[in-house]
Amino acid sequence: MDEENKNENKNPAFESLDVLISRWKDGTFSEIIDDWKWIFSYSARYKGAIAFYVILGIFSTSMGLVSSIASKYMIDIITGYETSKLWVMILIMVGSTVFSLAFSSIISRISTKLSIDINNDIQADIFDKIVDADWLSLNKYSNGDILNRFNGDIGTVSSNAISWLPTIIIAVYNFVATFFVIMHYDWIMAVIALGSAPVMLLMSRFMIKKQRDYSKKVREMSSQLMTFEVEAFYNFDTIKSFGVAPHYSKKMRWWQGKFRDISLKYNLFSIKTNIFMSILGTVVQFAAFGYCLFRLWTNDITYGTMTLFLQQRSNLSSAFNSVVSIIPAFLNSSVSAHRIRELVELPKEVHIPESGEMDKYIDKGFEVRMDDVNFSYVEGTRVITDSAFRAKPGEIVALVGPSGEGKTTMIRLILGLIRPEDGGVKLRASGGQEIEMNAETRHLFAYVPQGNTILSGTIAENMRMVKEDATDEEIVEALKVACAWDFVEKLPQQINNSVGERGRGLSEGQAQRIAIARAVLRDAPILLLDEATSALDVTTERTVLRNIVKQHPNKTCIVTTHRPSVLNLCQRVYRVMETHVTELNEEESSRMAMDF
Repeated sequence: MDEENKNENKNPAFESLDVLISRWKDGTFSEIIDDWKWIFSYSARYKGAIAFYVILGIFSTSMGLVSSIASKYMIDIITGYETSKLWVMILIMVGSTVFSLAFSSIISRISTKLSIDINNDIQADIFDKIVDADWLSLNKYSNGDILNRFNGDIGTVSSNAISWLPTIIIAVYNFVATFFVIMHYDWIMAVIALGSAPVMLLMSRFMIKKQRDYSKKVREMSSQLMTFEVEAFYNFDTIKSFGVAPHYSKKMRWWQGKFRDISLKYNLFSIKTNIFMSILGTVVQFAAFGYCLFRLWTNDITYGTMTLFLQQRSNLSSAFNSVVSIIPAFLNSSVSAHRIRELVELPKEVHIPESGEMDKYIDKGFEVRMDDVNFSYVEGTRVITDSAFRAKPGEIVALVGPSGEGKTTMIRLILGLIRPEDGGVKLRASGGQEIEMNAETRHLFAYVPQGNTILSGTIAENMRMVKEDATDEEIVEALKVACAWDFVEKLPQQINNSVGERGRGLSEGQAQRIAIARAVLRDAPILLLDEATSALDVTTERTVLRNIVKQHPNKTCIVTTHRPSVLNLCQRVYRVMETHVTELNEEESSRMAMDF
């Protein structure tokens, strides 16, 4: 118990030093250094602005001290009825105050601008790295967690990346300059002023520890609430369709209640902490005030000197707090940087530069080949076992089988989003050239995934996602191929008509046809349709597939489906069942079509 009480009476700087020392001893201090090297890699881009920031900060602090000293002499002049230098002191005080205010405003403006710029830089870089991260590795993180890191942790880093070094320099300068100003007039008062801040901070170990605990709980609860919100809004149509909106409203209020409870506990603790620290600060302030009154009573100091002492005592305490709070801020930024670096350092997608050489064979189309492929999402749980697959130019090839057996996994393997443990997934050109599927071959595919993939914006904007320079005529032609122009033509603004997020305002079948039209507009040699015609009637489905094959005879078309109408159009059918991909003969395909 004694050891616990002893630890609770340490100040936050000593607590942070304990952390640094423990990190040094267990060999993990280098992680903190690596985190700050990463932060400084962004700070270095703004070294000129940081230097200017420091100069302005030092100048502003100096002007503040000059203003305080001028106030002292002005009070002495007035109380001593020496008016000859009054206007000089007034001009000095007003001038230094105006300068200090102006420079403080400039510093605030520069700090805000730099913080926004570096936040944008980091977010842009992290976004690029997340997009290029390995699919399996990235999917280990929930959307809520990624959003918290992307916004909260990057915000913490960006706010400190620019200000941390200037804060150290300016705070130390302010502390030293203020201390020597007080000591110039009275060294005992300087000791009292210096001792006030440490006395307050020496009592704050327990409170800082509790504050961190509450802060951690609030942050975790915020993350859980955000995850719930993201999932709820993303599945809003499903929630309404099942008629479970009241349940989710109740659940939302339950999460809000938990967040409210922990926030109010944190708030109550903060109030108690502030009361305690204010009382302690007031006791020290009264001690300084009593000493000043005694010195004034004995005629050792003037009224002006007393005012200067009391004013600078508060300034010195604030400067000391700024200095000692640097280490906790240093650690907090390191924690946030480490969380961001976890995303940055995720394995990257495989890029094979030689893939670009396949572009010259686009006109003749490509064969998709899989040989002896094994794949598992989780070690020991096989999803695809010793399987082969072929899809050639001009063919429509189907993947069929029960839900959850691996059809979408096959699509991911073909796209190079995931890589097989054994075997190969390759793209083969007409001349026999082959390349492993990777991020660089993905531009040769047009993909229509399951579900509604229409984004908010106009129909034209949705279409131009895959071809930015597409003309209106090209968009209309693609819509015609996908049998979507029939209804788009009747919209008030046709292709410039706006739709909501996830195609709000369109039927499921209309949204699917626009998604297929988007894939047609991409005009890639390989088309992947993952249950992409499930919302279409049989006639429209057959018309769409025939239009695609007719317009692009060398296109390789791969579909996952449960529809017999699609099977009748396919040159080959593969069944995905019990981890095996098996090619069905014509009789089996016909029987399967009838079984549907």
